[in-house]
Amino acid sequence: MTTYDDFERTAGGAVLMDGNKLRDEIVAGIRAKIDSLGNPAVCLATVLVGADKPSQIYVRNKHRKAEEAGMISRHVELAEDATQDDVENAVRDLAEDSGVHGILVQLPLPAGLDAERVLDLVPPEKDVDGLTERSMGRLVRGRVGHVPCTPLGVMRLLDRYGVETSGKQAVVIGRSTLVGLPQVLLLGRKGCDATATLAHSRTSDLAGVCRQADIIIAAAGMARLVTAEFVKPGAAVVDVGISRTEDGIVGDVDFDAVQEVAGAITPMPGGTGPMTIGCLMENTLAAARMLGAVPT
Repeated sequence: MTTYDDFERTAGGAVLMDGNKLRDEIVAGIRAKIDSLGNPAVCLATVLVGADKPSQIYVRNKHRKAEEAGMISRHVELAEDATQDDVENAVRDLAEDSGVHGILVQLPLPAGLDAERVLDLVPPEKDVDGLTERSMGRLVRGRVGHVPCTPLGVMRLLDRYGVETSGKQAVVIGRSTLVGLPQVLLLGRKGCDATATLAHSRTSDLAGVCRQADIIIAAAGMARLVTAEFVKPGAAVVDVGISRTEDGIVGDVDFDAVQEVAGAITPMPGGTGPMTIGCLMENTLAAARMLGAVPT
């Protein structure tokens, strides 16, 4: 059974994997690094199209953390009726600007816009979200590049809270290119050495598959999908899903029930969401290194 250090625990005894706390540790470490290098200009640029309130909040939070990390922020905001050419031109300008090191296009884009065409314009060195096909290809091939922020944040949480991965069974629920697919690659690659299973809503006996796992990462976007019957006693459970319900925003994990069984669990909110932003800051500093703006 996985053993854990003496961390804060839930009422049911599970280790609480606090994403807010770890994000702030990461941001403080980046700030210290940038300060030690003489405060070189490390620039994160974001592109937001439309007036979607959650997207505006996400972007605002990213810029606030970038400032805390000692970085420069640039923001391009386009109207809801922006054309494909408008968006592509904005991204192209940032891609060609040597003073910009990281580019993040806030998704989803408004209906009628082709996100893939937009993302194709982001150079892999500046793709701090790790979402372009070139970044994904580098991950598959094991080449240097930017890892998608949410899966990377999950790995940082597992490491920080002492969750063993080597030789362990892991199940990832959800097969999106944003989380599920890269998560399986990260868990299975050399150095992590978990045996990773990719599951989804159509997996036969999903609960039975999950009960064999030492680590469950729920990223299906299905409210409270993972109940106590999915979880082997002592397993680590990471909630990545977000659903809007009559009860408000909930995750893929039934937290109250699962924390009575799990050995470690992420809260929602306060788990993987903050870590996505923390790892965005990590990737932005790495991008500046790749582009020669910061010493390696």
